[in-house]
Amino acid sequence: MPLVLEPAAPDALSIDLAGIVPDRLAERSTAEIARLEIFADGQPVELGSLFRVRGDCTDGRIECNGDFSRVHRLAAAMVAGEMIVRGSVGRHAGAGMRGGRFLVSGDAGDWLAAEMTGGTIRIGGRTGDNAAAALPGCETGMRGGLVMVAGDAGCLAGARMRRGLLAIGGDCGDGAAFELRAGTVLVAGATGPRAGLGMRRGSLIAGGLQPAVPPTFRRGAAWAPTFLQLLAGRLQNAGFLPGGRDCRSFLGGIWQQWHGDLLAGGRGEIFHR
Repeated sequence: MPLVLEPAAPDALSIDLAGIVPDRLAERSTAEIARLEIFADGQPVELGSLFRVRGDCTDGRIECNGDFSRVHRLAAAMVAGEMIVRGSVGRHAGAGMRGGRFLVSGDAGDWLAAEMTGGTIRIGGRTGDNAAAALPGCETGMRGGLVMVAGDAGCLAGARMRRGLLAIGGDCGDGAAFELRAGTVLVAGATGPRAGLGMRRGSLIAGGLQPAVPPTFRRGAAWAPTFLQLLAGRLQNAGFLPGGRDCRSFLGGIWQQWHGDLLAGGRGEIFHR
């Protein structure tokens, strides 16, 4: 039986659930888990004072039922297991995640998957700013794993990513793939202005209308890259449907390639229809 958490006291404005992950709770009983210290509005409290706690985590699963939009750092630094949220989550969800699966049926806040290094995250709704990005003062963002967002994303999606795959099923805001180090950012909908600015390496795939490519990029060839079909197979197997479409047909056909950012070495690339 999985560990089940349900909000019991909705008065707290901000709850930090860092450390409540399957790999850390597998050896604890239900009573021990309920007594674990978390923080609500900056004050230490017991987990059981804010959430109804049922079951245990011996099977490596945690289920969160209800509105968790004011609950932050869910699945942060998770190493293994599975967390399922039937609702929305707050900021820094999956930050620093190293393995396992994190599935959210609703929306996610800012800093989703910030500096993640492994595992899989799937968001059923939209997410805020800085998805898979670097935290303030840090050089690199996401460094491995797979993040799929069914809806829209905010600004700076994939900023300073070093490795991994971020797939956005809707539109995204300004600065997607800003200062991208490596890895792949896929935006199925409209891509906002300043996409790829400062890109060093890696790929930005703009599947919607042609983005405003920065003037520091050089036009390349128009062709059908083989790697896009490999990427499509991986995403399709993971259940990603860009705009509700089949991944292989969505990523098929001819794409225009751009090389840049020339001011940062010119080894990155933007693809659009």
